[in-house]
Amino acid sequence: MNATMDSQVSPPPTGNPGLHRLAFRALGTHCEIQYQPRQPGSAYPFEQAVRTWVENFEARYSRFRPTSLVSRINASAGQSWTEIDREMSDMLDVCSSVHVLTHGIIDATAGPLLLLWDYHQAAPVVPTPAEVAAARALVGWQLVLRKPGAVMLAKAGMRLDFGGWGKEWAVDAVAKLAEQHDIPHALVDFGHDIRCVGTPPDRPAWHVGLEDPLRPGVSRGSVALRAGRGIASSGDYLRGFTAGGKRYGHIVDPRTGRPVAHGCRQVTVIADTCFQAGLLSTTAFVLGAEAGLAFIHQFPGAEALIVSENGRTETRGFWDHVVT
Repeated sequence: MNATMDSQVSPPPTGNPGLHRLAFRALGTHCEIQYQPRQPGSAYPFEQAVRTWVENFEARYSRFRPTSLVSRINASAGQSWTEIDREMSDMLDVCSSVHVLTHGIIDATAGPLLLLWDYHQAAPVVPTPAEVAAARALVGWQLVLRKPGAVMLAKAGMRLDFGGWGKEWAVDAVAKLAEQHDIPHALVDFGHDIRCVGTPPDRPAWHVGLEDPLRPGVSRGSVALRAGRGIASSGDYLRGFTAGGKRYGHIVDPRTGRPVAHGCRQVTVIADTCFQAGLLSTTAFVLGAEAGLAFIHQFPGAEALIVSENGRTETRGFWDHVVT
């Protein structure tokens, strides 16, 4: 969806003296930035820069836009090479690194599986084993062929999709824009994937609510997010569909071709960037509570809370951030 807004600088929100609020819809979700400029004159250029960056990012990389570079690559799958610039080459490098880091769990070629298990359909149905196998045959980062200045997906029907980490990447980019525009206090929130710049005026930390996945809509406290940190959650308790009396969540494991179904309900991760928090939370969710926590322990400074049907487990330092 287009990220354009009105041309006036947003006024400070009620109850938050001194903080401006910029809100819009983009990247398939609600986006909001609370911020305080060091100089009043820097607010308008910052908001304009945010609008421009988000719109350009979505126009280039959204699979929902038929004219995007990602859509053009997908349309040429199995047929021809697509010319790309340095920026797209760098994005593909990120995809490759993410694939290795997450042991194949976050795979930018998983689009065919996501379409197969699309919970947005009016009457979703459970695909047959043969349909799952056919979709899995189109998934695999090793099937992305590259040469200088060009890329091709090896098989017709393959699809690139940056949805596994693109929103978190955008959050960090906008946080960097805030720093570049001399914004000392900012909270960037795109669909509850969050990164902060500095701290709130006259406060030691930003407070971010924690939703209880076993009671959606109910908060179980909040996290104190300090300067520069990011937070992201992954869970399947809100999005999915029910068929034959069984619920299927929206997070699909590309290694099996099926939605995750091992009792995990939510993983929340605090890390140095929103991008890292998102990668770790999604990977840990797919792995499950025990293996997921062991995975997160490999990353110094990352803290996590994992909620499953049978209880909760967390890293040693997570509760240091929780405000009850």
